[in-house]
Amino acid sequence: MQNFTFHNPTRILFGTGQIAAMNQEIPTGARVLITYGGGSVVKSGTLAEVRVALTDFTLLEFGGIEPNPTYETLMQAVALARREQVNFLLAVGGGSVIDGTKFIAAAIPFDGEPWDMLAKQVPITAAVPFGTVLTLPATGSEMNSFSVITRAATQDKLGFGNPLVFPRFSVLDPTKTYTLPPRQVANGVIDAFVHITEQYLTYPVDAKVQDRFAEGLLLTLIEDGPKALAESDNDAVRANLMWTATLALNGLIGAGVPQDWATHMLGHEITALHGLDHAQTLAIVLPAMLQVRRRDKREKLLQYAARIWNLQDGDADERIDAAISRTRDFFESLRVPTRLRGYGIGGEAIPPLLRALERHGMTALGERQNVDLEQSRQVLELAC
Repeated sequence: MQNFTFHNPTRILFGTGQIAAMNQEIPTGARVLITYGGGSVVKSGTLAEVRVALTDFTLLEFGGIEPNPTYETLMQAVALARREQVNFLLAVGGGSVIDGTKFIAAAIPFDGEPWDMLAKQVPITAAVPFGTVLTLPATGSEMNSFSVITRAATQDKLGFGNPLVFPRFSVLDPTKTYTLPPRQVANGVIDAFVHITEQYLTYPVDAKVQDRFAEGLLLTLIEDGPKALAESDNDAVRANLMWTATLALNGLIGAGVPQDWATHMLGHEITALHGLDHAQTLAIVLPAMLQVRRRDKREKLLQYAARIWNLQDGDADERIDAAISRTRDFFESLRVPTRLRGYGIGGEAIPPLLRALERHGMTALGERQNVDLEQSRQVLELAC
């Protein structure tokens, strides 16, 4: 196992009715800016519930944060927060709203052009504190310090991370997911699944705890993902999915093990250039990525085949083929296409995607930094 330092300061308030408890987590007298997305939190009543819980605070609101939140929209929130002297933020929504709020939190006190935090990795030295009310389990952003933002004008999708943008607290109430449309439920399952594989399907370092933890999370997604689509108000299923998605990217299973993230980097470019949902891009890229890189990942792919898909028969290559096929079949069973052509995208899209990867410096990806543009091309071609 590799050396590691692990620290996660986010307080989790898990379960039905926990929105009412979050007023104890916000400093007395705070001027709170509530951020949210396209209005589903209004229709579901979640925003109204938040307002009631925070009646003792000065509240402002900023809605309209998009899926794949854009710099252009977020800077409007930054301007509002600066003008109104906001000193606490509350993200109400899914990963996009939370990612966007992390950017807002860091941008408010930032001296200079906030985009430089992503494009130039200019250090972040301060951030406005914030909490979250999660309504869509998927990204794990509610318990980590990472964010991905899109700049629409230039079609750039870039990420940043900093300990200052850990949420102070996150409310995880499974009942807030009951009204999610099937597409978002499926996306959440796939997003969490690929977060886990990016940390698990690398190479062995004898990290037995992390491996078994990751395998348990994968098995939970395989078991409960389809149930969530079939039974929208099954509290036990929604609770397990919500907690699984959080644990998939809160640092625990990635501590002390090599990590990949090449699938995400290719996926980001597909989203930036073609507007696909983040999870849709992951479903497209992962099976092809595993196939192209099967030699580097051989030992862990065989472990994955045996422990996740119970594949014991046949030679090693046959088991690896079957494990990759089962992975693709699982995504397809959630009604998420796993080929670019399933979204009307053909081979002509590959050269612009490769140019975008090169422009963003994504030319040495993966756990061994050996995924160059040629390997990325092979992955994209196989994903067509």
